[in-house]
Amino acid sequence: MRARLILPGLVAATALTLAGCGAQDNAASSGAGAASPTPAGSTESAEAVPGTPTVPEALRFTGTTIEGRPFDAATLAGKPTVLWFWAPWCPKCKAQGPETAKVAAQFQGKANVVGVAGLDKQQAMKDFVTDTKVATFPNLSDEAGDIWKKFEITQQSTYVILDKDGKTVFTGNLPAGKGLADKLSPLVG
Repeated sequence: MRARLILPGLVAATALTLAGCGAQDNAASSGAGAASPTPAGSTESAEAVPGTPTVPEALRFTGTTIEGRPFDAATLAGKPTVLWFWAPWCPKCKAQGPETAKVAAQFQGKANVVGVAGLDKQQAMKDFVTDTKVATFPNLSDEAGDIWKKFEITQQSTYVILDKDGKTVFTGNLPAGKGLADKLSPLVG
């Protein structure tokens, strides 16, 4: 009689243990989805390489350039980074383009500048990059808004400036991009 009570309990405990492991594996796998676009393993391997900077949480995302190439923000780790959130139809964004390109050229090798396009379609994004001459730095197509959501961006023509450790030091609009170089200069010293 006692064996009848213990055996079902043992089977139930084993089933719960196995279900828990399966749920944990599924949760880890789903980490590569929209909420956390970079698989956990990809940043761990980057951190394990001696001399490679640790990838801060802010740079744990992936995307696609407007040319269709994969982009991993982990490659930006260790340098200050400017993320410029723009939309192709935005006149403020068009006005920011020349200054943003100038800053990208001025700080090349010392800081990163990345455009994050949203709120429109791929062809409009490509046309914007050509028209504003901002193809000198990566511009990501974020039609789904995943990167915008990660940085809590609610309107276009917004800059997010991260220091070399990935800490946000500025979020906001800079009319025509004026002052962007001044905000970035102290971070590259």
